[in-house]
Amino acid sequence: MAVRQGLLPDRYVGPQVVGRGGMGEIYRATDTSLGRAVAIKVLDERYAQDENIRARFTREALAASRLSGSPNIVTIYDVGEHQDRPFIVMEYLAGGSLEQRLRAGGPVGTRQALDWLEQAANALDAAHREGVVHRDVKPANLLLDRNDRVHVADFGIASAAGMDSLTQTGTVLGTASYLAPEQAKGERTTPASDLYSLAVVAFELLTGSRPFEADSVAAEAAAHVTGQIPSVCDVNPDAPCELDPVFEQALAKEPARRFTSGAEFVAALRASLEHAAGPTRVVTPVAPPPPTVPAGVMGQPLPHRRGTPAWLLPLAGALLLAGVIAAIVATRGGSKPTAGTDAGGPLQVTTVVRRVTQPSQTVVSTVVTTAPAPSTTAPPPTTSPPASTSSSGSVGGDPVDENNRAWALMQQGQYSDALPLLQDAQQQLQGQGSLAEAYTAYNLGYTLIQLGQCSDALPYLEESKALQPSRREVKDAIKQARNC
Repeated sequence: MAVRQGLLPDRYVGPQVVGRGGMGEIYRATDTSLGRAVAIKVLDERYAQDENIRARFTREALAASRLSGSPNIVTIYDVGEHQDRPFIVMEYLAGGSLEQRLRAGGPVGTRQALDWLEQAANALDAAHREGVVHRDVKPANLLLDRNDRVHVADFGIASAAGMDSLTQTGTVLGTASYLAPEQAKGERTTPASDLYSLAVVAFELLTGSRPFEADSVAAEAAAHVTGQIPSVCDVNPDAPCELDPVFEQALAKEPARRFTSGAEFVAALRASLEHAAGPTRVVTPVAPPPPTVPAGVMGQPLPHRRGTPAWLLPLAGALLLAGVIAAIVATRGGSKPTAGTDAGGPLQVTTVVRRVTQPSQTVVSTVVTTAPAPSTTAPPPTTSPPASTSSSGSVGGDPVDENNRAWALMQQGQYSDALPLLQDAQQQLQGQGSLAEAYTAYNLGYTLIQLGQCSDALPYLEESKALQPSRREVKDAIKQARNC
């Protein structure tokens, strides 16, 4: 769209339309005085002659400027008028909005959603402490920077303590899909109204749908007032029902029943999701067979829990290869009969428990091996050193151990240290067609994504998918790698 010459002061050059707010257009331009990109909101020409609207536009700048410097709130750089058109200059955020993210792909990853909600909650809590109520919290006003951090924008219809009110009871301001019931009825808004709207955003991020979606704006606004709060697992079967009590409180019709802060709300979401995930459970090993039965793998896979978010879902399955490797290691590490050994003596049973892990889950397999009874003759000395079991990034050991050590590093966010361990383990397991190979390939791909090497991650994720094609977690990681 062409931009009229002279619309902005001379210091702002190269303006391009990037969006439209409730009262005007938003331009991206370069501030030649400071040499940085900025976003500039200009009051629409048809409103510029209306003194009430001009006052509201200026009020937005004042409300937002009071909050400038607060984390996760868009910073205001300048406020002024040019050719009888008020304008606000603010920081330019290149990551788009949560609305754009939702339109592009539906529900987002649970961990990412919680991070975004926490950042938005911190911003709103800071505004409320300053006496500012946003009144229009929605995905379109939650902007992302280059690092995917949320910044709350557009305080255009905010109400602020200490400023003359420009709205009256009975006037509905805000976007119908995210309106608190009291807003829909034209009643006074409070911080609790913002927290209600944030809960609607949270519902949408975690399920892919708003709680009261309807065929018309009027019907959706009415549902906020009278509608029953739906269960998240009815809206999205993959969402855990444990979230329902949190949303029942956050979306309560009466403001006094809601959470008292955004931080409290997000903390409740996190606690419910952790509860939904449940503790990692190791099944008690089956009693070992008689000594005459060949050694084998015992134990059961971890259960799949319905409704757990994708980033918490366990990748369950019997880990046959891990058992075989454990049996080999246990057998090779045992004593060998030498001259004088009672080869016909009783046998003993050795149980070796090996774990192979990947994001948010641990699979345990129990290996039962038979070994000769202890000899009265000392075994020969070990001729080669055992594989390193340190938690550092050293490589060259048992691939299962390397995967597990890498997973411990991944849990701490040390992906660079985990990478060489996973690369070595994957190389050793390559082509075996086992679940151990599938898990290690997934961990390697996931780690590469975290390190920003998405194209390198794809081959390993595709390999993991070929070995366990029904795993949604692997498919989600592939989609993430293709989109990043």
